[in-house]
Amino acid sequence: MAMKIRLARGGSKKRPFYRIVAADSRMPRDGRFIEKLGTYNPLLPKDSEDRVKMDVERVQYWLDHGAQTTDRVSRFLEAAGVIAKKERSNPKKGTPGKAAQERAEAKAAKAAEATAAPAEEAAEASAE
Repeated sequence: MAMKIRLARGGSKKRPFYRIVAADSRMPRDGRFIEKLGTYNPLLPKDSEDRVKMDVERVQYWLDHGAQTTDRVSRFLEAAGVIAKKERSNPKKGTPGKAAQERAEAKAAKAAEATAAPAEEAAEASAE
């Protein structure tokens, strides 16, 4: 059985609340799970200690038995010090979109044109 430690959504519309669960990876996101391991409330402030609650011993048990974590749950576990921090590389994340790149190129061309014009005038004045 392929086990996952993942989030199962609860709460009402626009008021999310998640359970951290150990579940078979073939089950639906909010469907059947084997064990509830904790909760996550994204509406609370980031510095609140009630935002993420986990039974770390049970999480460690499932990890020892081959369960894989989803990205969000692995970030919680890294913050709690249960697992080692992974190196994440997303080099395209910081690059601006296509339209923003075009605007930047147009602005650079306009600036280069503006600096080139006084230099040409100075060259003409010194030639006379």
